[in-house]
Amino acid sequence: MKIEKDRVVRFHYTVSEAGQPPVESSKEREPLSILAGHGNIIPGLEQALEGHVAGDSFSADIAAADAYGERREGLTQRVPKKHFGGQRLAPGMQVVLGTNFGPRAVTVQKVGMSVVDVDLNHPMAGKDLHFDIEIVEVREASAEEIEHGHVHGEGGHQH
Repeated sequence: MKIEKDRVVRFHYTVSEAGQPPVESSKEREPLSILAGHGNIIPGLEQALEGHVAGDSFSADIAAADAYGERREGLTQRVPKKHFGGQRLAPGMQVVLGTNFGPRAVTVQKVGMSVVDVDLNHPMAGKDLHFDIEIVEVREASAEEIEHGHVHGEGGHQH
């Protein structure tokens, strides 16, 4: 069964910045499960998966624009220190900050006495990425999964 819209795909991945050592891999844990065609992963990777079948292994190079986007200069914010819950902060740290729109990964730029300057760009923004992919399973999605826009059950969302 080929990967196309409304199919559940389980796959292992290893990602690196182009020409660099890997920064993350799913090899030592459960495969990632996504509902193809529903924006569950970066657009370039979703396109690279299309047409593959279970058992396929391949590499894909994804340009920054099709991954986490280009870096946007000036995308910074000054946040009261109290919103970090007493964490020991240092410039360059990646932290998750609760926002009105849910959790968001930010990079600490500067730590003051009562405020913290953070960069709101995704840590991988502006980077061309290299993926090594191994497709584990491809199956039809249930009507409920399609309606909800994500995978349920093993490797997916639990309601």
